[in-house]
Amino acid sequence: MTANILDGIVLGLQFGLLAAGLTLVYGLGGVLNLAYGQMAVISAIIVALAMDAGVPTWPAIGLGLLAGGLLGLILDLTILRPVYRLRGEARVLLSLLLTLGVSFIVDGFLIWRYPLKALTLRVGVGAVEILGVPMRWGSLVASAITLVTFAGLFIFFQRTSLGRAVRSVIEDEEGARLIGIDPNRMLRLILVLSGVLAALVAVTRAMVTPVDVQSGLFITVFALIVTVVGGLGSVAGALLAGIIMGIVNVVAADLIGSYISLIILLGAAAVTILIRPAGLLGVKE
Repeated sequence: MTANILDGIVLGLQFGLLAAGLTLVYGLGGVLNLAYGQMAVISAIIVALAMDAGVPTWPAIGLGLLAGGLLGLILDLTILRPVYRLRGEARVLLSLLLTLGVSFIVDGFLIWRYPLKALTLRVGVGAVEILGVPMRWGSLVASAITLVTFAGLFIFFQRTSLGRAVRSVIEDEEGARLIGIDPNRMLRLILVLSGVLAALVAVTRAMVTPVDVQSGLFITVFALIVTVVGGLGSVAGALLAGIIMGIVNVVAADLIGSYISLIILLGAAAVTILIRPAGLLGVKE
């Protein structure tokens, strides 16, 4: 059981980080990005292709992170332009439909062009004993990177003027506009940041298990579940929900199978909506 809990924490940290990008985009602009998992996969494939071409590992990872940020910027400058002109449920629905279409296109292209390509990053050799459980170096390094990134996000949103401007838009868009903050610029910033976070999740996930061209749907579904449970617009909620859902997923998969574990996670999200619609630490409307 201890091994399952530790593995769940490793998984939960990664998907909590992925959900952080998704929840900020939705909480800030009411944009639901269903191509988010595909952004992570594209970044992973770019890292893999760069390494195949002889680029050293860390520069290749840098290219993947850059690609993730550029993907977020491209979405902002292209298909999301008409989305921004809408408000409320119309904005959510159009963003859902457009990004879902993007996800299908990306999946089709990657499966056609790179059907067997996957990113695997080997970190160290052997294992380190944690609470009597041998943990691979890849899991430990991935978790350390994720925790450092979360710390950076907390500092950004709590200690910097730009981060506080983003928070003000999440809490009250019209009020932020009245004091001179441009919500569209903040949303562009968060879309770029979310793309980088998606790429970082792909990289850290590849330190634990291969990330292949068909991983996009799984990543998006899990990120959505964590986002709902954690609360829209809350980075702390994404971290907390990610860890909880990661542990539940690993323990349930070990006891009753991975298919049933996904049903349990969906049930947890549904119960959260009924009991606390804003999520565990979400920003209340």
